[in-house]
Amino acid sequence: MAKILIVDDEVGIRELLSEILRDEGHDIILAENATAARAARNAARPDLVLLDIWMPDTDGVSLLKEWSANGQLTMPVVMMSGHGTIDTAVEATRIGALEFLEKPIALQKLLSAVKRGLARIKPTHAPSPLGLGAFARSAPLRDLRKRLEQMADKSRSILLRVGPGSLAELCARTLQRVGSPWLDLSLSAQPLELSTLEGARNGLLFVPELIYLSRPQQKNLVFAMDRLERHGQSLVVATEHRPEELITQGWDERVLTRLFEVSLAPPSLGEIRDEIPEIASQILLHFVEAGEVPQRKLSSAALNALRNQNWAGGYGELKATIKSLALGTLEEEIGLDDVAHLLVKIPPAAVGLPLDLPLREAREIFERMYFEHHLQMDGGNMTRLAEKTGLERTHLYRKLKQLGISVGRKHDDSQP
Repeated sequence: MAKILIVDDEVGIRELLSEILRDEGHDIILAENATAARAARNAARPDLVLLDIWMPDTDGVSLLKEWSANGQLTMPVVMMSGHGTIDTAVEATRIGALEFLEKPIALQKLLSAVKRGLARIKPTHAPSPLGLGAFARSAPLRDLRKRLEQMADKSRSILLRVGPGSLAELCARTLQRVGSPWLDLSLSAQPLELSTLEGARNGLLFVPELIYLSRPQQKNLVFAMDRLERHGQSLVVATEHRPEELITQGWDERVLTRLFEVSLAPPSLGEIRDEIPEIASQILLHFVEAGEVPQRKLSSAALNALRNQNWAGGYGELKATIKSLALGTLEEEIGLDDVAHLLVKIPPAAVGLPLDLPLREAREIFERMYFEHHLQMDGGNMTRLAEKTGLERTHLYRKLKQLGISVGRKHDDSQP
């Protein structure tokens, strides 16, 4: 029969529901609060959850929101409460609960709800992309989500002022409604057709970095901006450049004025370093739920090592690292050695220069190491590299080309 998780802080109710459902032939898992429910959900993968609303640590509706946000609402959930209101029931149903049972629960109502829930079990499907709602226990990320949602409630277009360690994609995914289209306007240089916008109706349009858009892509962005209201869409764009810098790259000042009208400067990963273990754990859990990696967990030492890493490439770099660790480790637990083997980098100063070479060749080796080091430290940001090295951008591009250093998509920190 089915595996059913019962979450209720009252031991008498847990025992009563457990006895009834075991008599029906079901396997029962019990949890007395939200913390235990999270652990049981991850370990047992229940077919159905009976979830109490009022609990001492986290209420059931908040836990339901958390599961929905991080892609774990893959099973039917029946809410239970002795003090529920119509508003609470409506909210729980909107989030994804199957139905709402009032305590004391009549036997026939319980069995009918369980039967309907188990009949609704669907084949495993890819969970929705992670948004900030998945990190309910992180105060800085909760605050960021509230700011974003407050702004999005009044404006269809938001610009994110970012830098190394950018959370732009995570912010944008937060504003994408569940099941709605996602359109990255930086992925195609072809003219944007009206049919494409119509196909993304009620969806979210995204640009990870404005400065990388070509002239045709800039025109596509303006075309889409003019039609946001008509298609019920939202727009999130990100950049680490000031308007005057973008103007020197060919941007129309009037367009930039529109884009910068509503802006937010989210924190970087470096600024919320203490939240990295929580973010990394949720990313890994999301990959496991989606079936993209085997069942894995991160050790405390591995999480601490990730916390101390310099994530210049931002959320995209962290996400790629977690997936690589999960696929590359030979054990169920990802340990410190796994992280060290993947992320250890030898600083240029630790590498001995071959002093027996001609001066010109030795200088080229040093210059290559020098530029690669700063590209890595700044996440491929050419503006910052030019400032650090004191070179004009055109000369800098020429020098990197001479040294055989790629400055294309490989060093593009806007890529996911």
